[in-house]
Amino acid sequence: MILVHRLRGEPLFVNADLIESIEATPDTVLTLVDGRRVFVDDAPDVVVERIVAFRASLLVAADDLRSGVPTLSIVRDEEL
Repeated sequence: MILVHRLRGEPLFVNADLIESIEATPDTVLTLVDGRRVFVDDAPDVVVERIVAFRASLLVAADDLRSGVPTLSIVRDEEL
């Protein structure tokens, strides 16, 4: 899940795996795989950065589970 903000500023978590496309129209529109559209205040490049960070965190978590070594991670304020 990634954090985005609706146009009125309310936070919204979106399943990054369900995003089919991201457009700037000039509002940012997330089109989900089921055709639903979500208008958000976050710029498309910010949404993409969050998706990349989310997927990277999954890879790190999977690697940690595989190695059995607990680790600490940094959570940035903008991700909350």
